[in-house]
Amino acid sequence: MAEILHGDRIGASATLKVGCAAVVFDDDRQSVLLTQRTDNGLWCLPGGAMDPGESAAEACCREVREETGLLVEVMRLVGVYSSPHRVTRYADGNTHQVVALCFEATVIGGALGLSNETTDVGWFTAPQMNDLEVMSNHDERVRDAWRNDVRTVIG
Repeated sequence: MAEILHGDRIGASATLKVGCAAVVFDDDRQSVLLTQRTDNGLWCLPGGAMDPGESAAEACCREVREETGLLVEVMRLVGVYSSPHRVTRYADGNTHQVVALCFEATVIGGALGLSNETTDVGWFTAPQMNDLEVMSNHDERVRDAWRNDVRTVIG
């Protein structure tokens, strides 16, 4: 199970890991695509770690396809999230300070479905998200994307 831990400069005790996440809106930009994780039951954006030999955009598209079945195209960088005060501890005992690149992406094909990493997937409005247990760091990224600011968030 993945667990987010907070503490003053807690990242100094972890290894760095680069990851990508996608904020995918519906056509009306009223709902966002979320997945429910198999490991902890929390809702989150589709995404995951970059693999060696791929770009950040490729990693983002691959992760969305693997977790949801949808093919996406990366449109813009929403933000770079790298707080040294937050780490993720995984079930295998590894702890990482994640450098997360969050992209806005648009659906270009595929069919929505589940994977071995997801127990549910769906489109949710902001009020509906308030009724879900969303990973706090992903809730922040969705809010930043919804603002549709031309400036990239760096935090």
